[in-house]
Amino acid sequence: MHKGILALAALLAAGCGSLSPAQASDDVTGTMLVAGKRGNTLTRVDLATGAKTHEVASCPNPHELAVSPDRVHVALACYSGQELEIYRTADLALVKRIALGDGARPHGVFWHGDGTLYASAEGRGSIFVVEAPLTDSVIVREIGSGAPGPHMVVVNEAGTFAWGTIIPTGTVVRYDVAAGHENGRMVLGGQTEAIALSPDGGALWVGANQSGKVYRLDPATLEVEAEVAAGPVPIRVAAHPQGRWVVSSHFAEGGLAVIDAVSGELARRVPVSGSQAAQQVTLVFSGDGSRLYAAETATDRIAEIDFATGQVLRRLPSGEGGDGLAVFE
Repeated sequence: MHKGILALAALLAAGCGSLSPAQASDDVTGTMLVAGKRGNTLTRVDLATGAKTHEVASCPNPHELAVSPDRVHVALACYSGQELEIYRTADLALVKRIALGDGARPHGVFWHGDGTLYASAEGRGSIFVVEAPLTDSVIVREIGSGAPGPHMVVVNEAGTFAWGTIIPTGTVVRYDVAAGHENGRMVLGGQTEAIALSPDGGALWVGANQSGKVYRLDPATLEVEAEVAAGPVPIRVAAHPQGRWVVSSHFAEGGLAVIDAVSGELARRVPVSGSQAAQQVTLVFSGDGSRLYAAETATDRIAEIDFATGQVLRRLPSGEGGDGLAVFE
């Protein structure tokens, strides 16, 4: 191994402890929202103080969430039900509920820049496209059918295509949004779950839990362009806002793997808790890419990580079983 990487690994190992859970930060501002899947809650945390400001009861078993383009609202996917819930981000007041199909079990949710909501319906083998979700003229369209369905969903900037991952079959699915039908599948195997689209839309990154691999796919053809042995159970992937790096979150070891998005090679590993006991899942970047936030679901904490050094700076509070995350200014 290169000497520089060895030195960095030593630095990361030395700096993987945490500061006080509610310690204030002089250089971080903004808001974090957390879906508490065990406690059935939505929680708001002030990043400057590190303290909860609001926590409300939500639908049963909420997993993923997505913030509106103007940061005024947040959509919550009700994984044990058939609806999306929308709240105000300022005070977590419930604004509306949007019913999907019977047995939908929406897990992944994506709020597009044009205002459209997308949700993966694992129970129906489909995705839902929700146009004008904040108005009285909501239009709900379903694309695809036949369970098992996608667990996660991402959408390109143009809003023309969406992609999902089906865990039991290890499959990546591509949807033509305008045409309203599925238009491609690739079976990777290994329980595909994590998915992220690069900022420029040129690469689709997918994690396979059983194989411990992260794949770079061509978004148009779904052909594999690179294959990375990232580590055990890469349950989530996140693309750095500037496009150079992709990070996978590893449930089975409580750490992260940083992948060079250009070469498709593993660049470094970052210990967080260092243990599967933390049940680390969701991973999101701050807007400028300087920090990462990793949900440690078993401990009801969110680890705040300096991306450059890999140091865990703080552990922030979440609701019980905090999983889905959003961070914004």
